[in-house]
Amino acid sequence: MIDIKLIRENRDIVKENIKKKFQDEKLDLVDEVYELDKEYRECKSKGDSLRSEKNNLSSKIGELMRNKEIEEANKTKEKVSKMQDEITSLEEREEELEVKIKEIMMVIPNIIDESVPIGKDDSENVEVEKFGEPIVPEYEIPYHADIIESLNGMDKDAAGRTSGQGFYYLLGDIARLHEAMIAYARDYMISKGFTYAIPPFMIHSDVVTGVMSFPEMEAMMYKIEGEDLYLIGTSEHSMIGRFKDQMLKKDELPIRMTSYSPCFRKEGGSHGLEERGLYRVHQFEKQEMIVLCEPEDSMKYYNDMWKYTVEVFRNMDIPVRQLECCSGDLADLKVKSCDIEAWSPRQKKYFEVGSCSNLGDAQARRLSIRVKGENGNYYLHTLNNTVLASPRGLIALIENNYQEDGSIKIPKVLQPYMGGKKKIEKK
Repeated sequence: MIDIKLIRENRDIVKENIKKKFQDEKLDLVDEVYELDKEYRECKSKGDSLRSEKNNLSSKIGELMRNKEIEEANKTKEKVSKMQDEITSLEEREEELEVKIKEIMMVIPNIIDESVPIGKDDSENVEVEKFGEPIVPEYEIPYHADIIESLNGMDKDAAGRTSGQGFYYLLGDIARLHEAMIAYARDYMISKGFTYAIPPFMIHSDVVTGVMSFPEMEAMMYKIEGEDLYLIGTSEHSMIGRFKDQMLKKDELPIRMTSYSPCFRKEGGSHGLEERGLYRVHQFEKQEMIVLCEPEDSMKYYNDMWKYTVEVFRNMDIPVRQLECCSGDLADLKVKSCDIEAWSPRQKKYFEVGSCSNLGDAQARRLSIRVKGENGNYYLHTLNNTVLASPRGLIALIENNYQEDGSIKIPKVLQPYMGGKKKIEKK
């Protein structure tokens, strides 16, 4: 959510940003909210004047009564009563306008960074850099579900009976490998100075609307029936929500945290769910990182954060690339974002395994997270990034470490989490 002052002072900037995001249907909203805000301020100004005048008149009534000027006192009382009626009417209109303004401001997109490439959708995202050599071995790489099943590592049929499509059981060494990756990602981030956290896995609706846009919420979140609770789609939601309505001190910044959680997503839309595989599922686990920082430092932390994910995957012998998200692919709250994609030797292409985002002060503004400054209070910036999400990370590891004999080589950094085991073999 942008600052309403920007619309008051320079609507053209806001409209140009909307055009860059190919959301021309929202252009009229800028003028609409401008007029509503103008009326809101007029109501507030008139209400303040009337309240001041009413207070002055009210203080005179007692004096008139003491001086036996009963008729004049009654006239003043009548005038005060009419003023109060007008004040009440203005206050009601203020509340109506405030609600309408907030509704519109919540759907006007954040101002994107000038470095964001302009494009309509994810097909126009831009490859920035590759890390590691994408290798296709001479032998065939089977579909990841077939590899895992050959190692007795998965049971989707049973999950279908207990939970339905989009769920899975991981078993044995594959389940252990999945958890080893998450544990390694956790310890890696701790070594970088991030504080480890396990957050609540359910949050209230006002936190949900504080951290994401309405279309994202509708497509992603599972609602708990009969309660004001949603299952989190990523721990970023509850981690940022932790600071809702808080006034932080400058010397507390930056706040750098890494969190573990299961994640739950509807996966609504055109992508659908895989019948056999683990690429798109309703439930997964993730190690996340968040940063709350001074506005001038957010781009520095953005560049640090996505590089951490690259290093985690390279340490597991997985080639990756950074893909810059174009303007049309950015969610409305984001200032800048990139995906980290892992190499798939089976498909001979890259696929998304993580996303890093700078949201500017949008989440802080929605959740009222402020910093107490020397020259007044202000909103901080928030950022989030996937350290590692599995089973997508697991798919990347399995394909890139698959051996011709059907075994999976375990990267050195994960071996301590696997009891020293160096490979997973067919029994």
